[in-house]
Amino acid sequence: MQQERIAVVPGSFDPITKGHMDIIRRAQTLFDKVIVLVVINALKNPCFSVQERVELIRDSIQGIDGVEVDSYDGLLVDYVRDAGACAIVKGLRAVSDFEYEFQMALINKELYNKVETVFLTTSAENQYLSSSVVKQIASFGGDIHQFVPEEVHDRIAQEHPELAQRFKERRHRLDEHLKERRPDVYELVISLRDNKKKEE
Repeated sequence: MQQERIAVVPGSFDPITKGHMDIIRRAQTLFDKVIVLVVINALKNPCFSVQERVELIRDSIQGIDGVEVDSYDGLLVDYVRDAGACAIVKGLRAVSDFEYEFQMALINKELYNKVETVFLTTSAENQYLSSSVVKQIASFGGDIHQFVPEEVHDRIAQEHPELAQRFKERRHRLDEHLKERRPDVYELVISLRDNKKKEE
């Protein structure tokens, strides 16, 4: 009987984005089982707790067969070994990512020679996207709906209403500014917004 091929997709996922989801879905087509692993990094100061990040990921991967989520505080290769995984999957957005990830792949191979690192290049529409970018947009009251899974956006809106409120206030100010300076563009924006609501 062929051994189950298990891959680990590690990261901080603070929060999980559509870019992460793209990598997870593609990894799922390559392996029998994919574990999305929230790696605890004491050097980082995350916005969301480990439990919150695990729950956000669990909500986002519902309905995707062969994908589960876990968290770990320790050496990644130790988790990979204990899980019986054969691969670590990493997404690459730019050449600069590869330089760091290549070094980590060599180190992980040295620590555990039965694991391979698989690099997946990020889809073009997600090249600019990262958790840091999402948090920065949210901190300024921007709408993050297009950058994160719907489940994540809805949960953040429910549990962190201050972000949603800041976005509404910011959009209102922009609307008023646009209405005053460019009434023609303002009317077009309102028309497009109304059409989108009807479609929903």
